[in-house]
Amino acid sequence: MMSPDTKELLRRAADSVTGIKGALTRGQAEKFDRYGDILLRWNSVMNLTAVTDEREIVIKHYADSLTALKYTDRCGARNFADIGTGAGFPGIPVKIMRPELDVLLIDSLGKRVNFLNEVISELGLKGIRAVHARAEDAGRDTAFRERFDCAAARAVAPMNILLEYCMPFVRKNGTFIAMKGSSEETDFSNALAELKGKILSDDTFTLPESDYTRRIICISKTDFLSTRYPRQAGIPKKKPL
Repeated sequence: MMSPDTKELLRRAADSVTGIKGALTRGQAEKFDRYGDILLRWNSVMNLTAVTDEREIVIKHYADSLTALKYTDRCGARNFADIGTGAGFPGIPVKIMRPELDVLLIDSLGKRVNFLNEVISELGLKGIRAVHARAEDAGRDTAFRERFDCAAARAVAPMNILLEYCMPFVRKNGTFIAMKGSSEETDFSNALAELKGKILSDDTFTLPESDYTRRIICISKTDFLSTRYPRQAGIPKKKPL
């Protein structure tokens, strides 16, 4: 259970990243608290996160995830896909704060999907599901391909690889949110053109009450994607566009 000081930090962080005072309800705060308990319990038997201090969890996981809300709200998203979600970031925090969103969590490791299903169950979240699949395979599945108003990935791979993982999920005129660290990106203009992307914004900022620098590249999908993409599992990483 979070200490009172950490709960107050979470409230301040939610206010800061959303720009809305009182953004976090008591019920939402309780869900984040419970989420942290489940995360640390599972982390004791499998590697979900190297971040185990409750203050660091609030800043590096919760607040970082909630920076996506500015972009989901701006594009009026009704559904949201989190590609390579890992321990559920940013998808579960986004769902807690925007319960009306239909959320898909995709991860390639079955044990992590088991963890995500327990979080979903214990937090009583509706309209969210976790799927065990590689992004390249799920991106070819008609159940997921070009179905989402918004997709996001958090520091999964360089942009020329990440675009091929994620753009197949985004509908025409939808939005992809690339949540990155502060490191420089190699040129990804070729991947952007091939995958029908157009940069809407490229924002660098510091997470609340920290010196952790983050970057979000927001990309609009301008047209339907060629059936060539995504290529077979493993190829985007071996032969980036």
